[in-house]
Amino acid sequence: MKKLYFFITFVALAATLFSCKEDEVIKTYEVNVQLSYPSGYETADSVAVTLTNTISKSSYTLKTDADGKVTFQVPVGAYEASATERRSEGGIGYNFNGLVSVTVTDNWVPTTPVNIELVVSKSSQLVIKELYIGGCQKDDGSGAFSRDQYVILYNNSDYDASLANVCLGAVVPSNSNVTNKDYVDGALSYTDWIPAGYGIWYFQNEVTLAPGKQIVIALTNAVDNTVTYSKSINFANAEYYCTYDIASGFNHTSYYPAPSIAIPESHFLKAVRYSGVTANAWSLSNTSPAFFIFAPQDVTPVDFANDADRTNLYGGSSTQARKKVPLDWVIDGIEVFKQGTTNYKRLLASVDAGYINHINAQGYTLYRNVDKTATEAIAANAGKLVYSYTGGTTDVTDGTTDTSGIDAEASFKNGARIIYLDTNNSSNDFHQRKVASLR
Repeated sequence: MKKLYFFITFVALAATLFSCKEDEVIKTYEVNVQLSYPSGYETADSVAVTLTNTISKSSYTLKTDADGKVTFQVPVGAYEASATERRSEGGIGYNFNGLVSVTVTDNWVPTTPVNIELVVSKSSQLVIKELYIGGCQKDDGSGAFSRDQYVILYNNSDYDASLANVCLGAVVPSNSNVTNKDYVDGALSYTDWIPAGYGIWYFQNEVTLAPGKQIVIALTNAVDNTVTYSKSINFANAEYYCTYDIASGFNHTSYYPAPSIAIPESHFLKAVRYSGVTANAWSLSNTSPAFFIFAPQDVTPVDFANDADRTNLYGGSSTQARKKVPLDWVIDGIEVFKQGTTNYKRLLASVDAGYINHINAQGYTLYRNVDKTATEAIAANAGKLVYSYTGGTTDVTDGTTDTSGIDAEASFKNGARIIYLDTNNSSNDFHQRKVASLR
């Protein structure tokens, strides 16, 4: 009888404790967010502001009022507050982006608003459609092969794009998760230029890209890599381009073997390795590069790269020489973060206000999202667009997908014209795709 009484008492106590826990209310705090526009631009209302918990990845999205304000109620935590707005005037697209870190503690004071300083930039005619950097698994399971990197540039406009003077650049430090010596008092020390490290690549001949067309550039191993690694990339294609210029000093044979005979020599990009640099490969990070394209104005790529007055030494080392690329020369950029680590931005907000997480060695690629509204507005696309896109990596930690739901590559095969999203914010514009488009 005592045993039965004890059991009933225990159950009653447990039920009481469970009931109390169920009724427990999680305390939330008021976070006021204010959007601040650059001088000369009017404040817009109904702009989506997102507050994302950096640990759990849960997010809250609300729209601003006519004064550019919005109020969240959130529990204690570390957050990123971000906003993107797009507008068009006189046929030119303008992007407003901002990102700021917010830490809500038990001592949070809601009266001081969180200010998001928006940076304005123009939409590009030429965009980075895809950046494949991480490599794939070897067939024998012995590790990864990562020297099959490529980039695809795409004409996202309605008129021809000239690639004259267009250069490929990457920031040093190459990886996003290393201590960054460019930071002073928590901010990047440069404000009106982007550092292009080690050297640059440029087109040796005039190249014109028609609207809706793309150009593939093999950045390493411009051969049929599938002969050795079946999950890799076959670059043996007469339409492809590649980075290959042994005379420049970038002559590491495991990066730059003789390209496939299918690629004509006129499609070889030329390079300039900066004075003092000893590296014999323009090594793009296979985990987290800050990659961008730019076009020097009133100077040739060669003269720009050899201009000592534009030199900046990372950490004071001549072997890590960089060149200062003015912001108005930059055409497009993508900031890549290594998944699961502490990362530091290298591209300024006017080039890329966000970032895209990446997991290397799995064959994943970074692919630009479709601008659903603009693409569906093209009358000739009727019946050609393929929906129910399933190519993203939402089944992995920090994985992403294209929320437009349009399968761009399948739609291309149907003869559709794709307009890609271009807000100059990789958090909005890109997702991690399971399989490289060239496969």
